[in-house]
Amino acid sequence: MKKYKKGSKKLLNAWVIYDWANSVYPLVISTAIFPIFYGMVTEDYITFLGYSFKNTALISYITAFAFVILVFLSPLLSGIADYTGGKKFFMKFFCYSGSFACILLYWFDIDNLNSSLVYYFIALIGFWASLVFYNSYLPEIAYPEQQDKVSAKGYAMGYIGSVILLLVNLIMINYPEYFGIIDSNGVVAEIKAMKMSFIMVGVWWFLFSQYTFYTLPGRKYYKQLRLKKNSSIENKNLIFSGFHELKVVWDELKNNQTLKVFLTAFFIYSIALQTVILVATYFGEAEINWNEGEKTFGLILSILLIQLIAVVGAILSAKISERIGNLRTLISLNIIWALICVFGYYIETPTEFYIAAGLVGLVMGGIQALSRSTFSKFIPPTTNNTSYFSFYDVSQKLSIVIGMTLFATIDQITGSMRNSILVFLMFFVAGAIILVRLNKKIA
Repeated sequence: MKKYKKGSKKLLNAWVIYDWANSVYPLVISTAIFPIFYGMVTEDYITFLGYSFKNTALISYITAFAFVILVFLSPLLSGIADYTGGKKFFMKFFCYSGSFACILLYWFDIDNLNSSLVYYFIALIGFWASLVFYNSYLPEIAYPEQQDKVSAKGYAMGYIGSVILLLVNLIMINYPEYFGIIDSNGVVAEIKAMKMSFIMVGVWWFLFSQYTFYTLPGRKYYKQLRLKKNSSIENKNLIFSGFHELKVVWDELKNNQTLKVFLTAFFIYSIALQTVILVATYFGEAEINWNEGEKTFGLILSILLIQLIAVVGAILSAKISERIGNLRTLISLNIIWALICVFGYYIETPTEFYIAAGLVGLVMGGIQALSRSTFSKFIPPTTNNTSYFSFYDVSQKLSIVIGMTLFATIDQITGSMRNSILVFLMFFVAGAIILVRLNKKIA
């Protein structure tokens, strides 16, 4: 069995590499190219399961449904992973299924909408489910004083890696002839280049994850660790061990008001945060007055702007938190997000959209990295880190279900995405208020 030295550079770098590997999915598929592709190949209103949906509302409902599945799936699997020591196995499974589904998106077609949406659905499940197990490694491989920097480094590496691939995709889409991509069978070269970018995402995600899987501890390590700790659920049925683990964590949360209140704040501001991140490009595609021939390049450029500035934002937020503390930094970030929502409601021109993108990038990386590391610090000493991070993960996923459903419903009823922006403003304000009270309580 391999020896694993907590806090070692090799172990921390191996963990960080998975951010580099998987971040191409949220950038290329969730926020950059796929939303543009989806808007180009679908009409404003499309029929699905016999009902007429606004195209942006439909993809939002599909996304929300995927997260409903994840809410139930993740706690069960995380508990089993803690019990069996199989967290790396599950992380691999969802990584591989997600990356393969990205490749299948090459065949996304409006005439085969049902199977096409299944590919999108599986890729989304694969990415988010793998993160449950990935995040749970953080307190096991890094000491508390390392966790802010390692978490921020992971996000930063993810932004850098995904930007590299997106730049290649941007060149492919704007100059497809340089890559031998031409119009054929009624499909324009630009669309074909977008489809090829989905294949590249799947291959990138799969290949770069291999070093992480080779280095991180696996089943044998955790099995020996659990035997040493004399697990209290060794005789429980494997299927129900996950629920038992969650019950243990829930009971512990009742006596840990700091963690409980932080999770409440995180849940509330994540309703707005995760939804805005997921729908930003759909908003830009549908609501901004682009000049002729400018839309595709402009949207991808704005997403690149977000990613590049997010690298600085993640690192800057970690440094600020060293001076004023994690909670004060998170409070400030929530207030900035609220102001961005006000600005976002009124934007109409490409220039205004670029400014909004820059502001989003500045605070996006920081709030995600600090939320993860702050939660990690509040976890009591335990061997059940996966189950604790499952609560964190479930909070995030439930917030996305609520946020995406709310967004889709407002979009479907009013025919405009702008009205949702002002609703999300309230969630950032509420999150900031709860964090202020928590900070006063523990100060």
